[in-house]
Amino acid sequence: MEFRDKTVFISGASRGIGHAIGLRLAKAGANIVVTGKTKEPHPKLPGTIFTAAKDMEDAGGKALALEMDVRHEEQVESAVAEAVRHFGGIDILVNNASAIQLTGTVETKMKRFDLMHQVNVRGTYMLSQKCLPHLTKASNPHILNLSPPLNMDEKWFAPHVAYTMSKYGMSMCVLGMAGEFRSKGVSVNALWPKTTIATAAIKNLLGGDELMRRSRKPEIMGDAAFEILCTLDNSLTGQFLIDEDVLIGAGVSDFSKYKVDPDMDLMPDYFL
Repeated sequence: MEFRDKTVFISGASRGIGHAIGLRLAKAGANIVVTGKTKEPHPKLPGTIFTAAKDMEDAGGKALALEMDVRHEEQVESAVAEAVRHFGGIDILVNNASAIQLTGTVETKMKRFDLMHQVNVRGTYMLSQKCLPHLTKASNPHILNLSPPLNMDEKWFAPHVAYTMSKYGMSMCVLGMAGEFRSKGVSVNALWPKTTIATAAIKNLLGGDELMRRSRKPEIMGDAAFEILCTLDNSLTGQFLIDEDVLIGAGVSDFSKYKVDPDMDLMPDYFL
């Protein structure tokens, strides 16, 4: 049980990739702090913070469900304090919560621009800031951001500059914080999928059922995160990692179990 007595704080853990990462670490014995906005069942979104917490406990871990909107400092501070009070500290932070809208400059309303930057950039920065005093006290602490490699090619900006800026902001947090906190032993990395992942965002916002069928299951991100978070003593930090590459490095050669539909060609994800 590699993560027994380790506490993992995950933003946006009710469903999708955040849920998959929490579940994989719970299977290894971790304490999972499940944070998100969904307290009551949503008509279009599966799961709540409470159903996710039960999933983590059923998998073999311990769980704490906390309602938290990552845009609000007082809620973030309260959730971090409650996690520390309940489990005694924080060993790993996963910045997973994210907002997306793939529209051009004229079509992107400022309200949506603000949402993406408040959740993706400011939320990641703020949650990292609030957790760092606790991470620096932990043994082998990690921050893992769900954000892409930094690639200054025009094609990743032109179709949806607001979204790209917000996700690259998360990646710049990786670059800066890895250097800032290397001497304190905190590993900071990014993880991004090689293909689209079958999440509510893919189904409801981007491509519907067909794109879901061309995607991989969130479990591939959970397995890749597990491998990253197993690394010791700052041996891996400041890196922009791709799920498939991480798992190949861990000896995985058959990825068929991750496909939603074995008969469909996979769709490459953005930014790769």
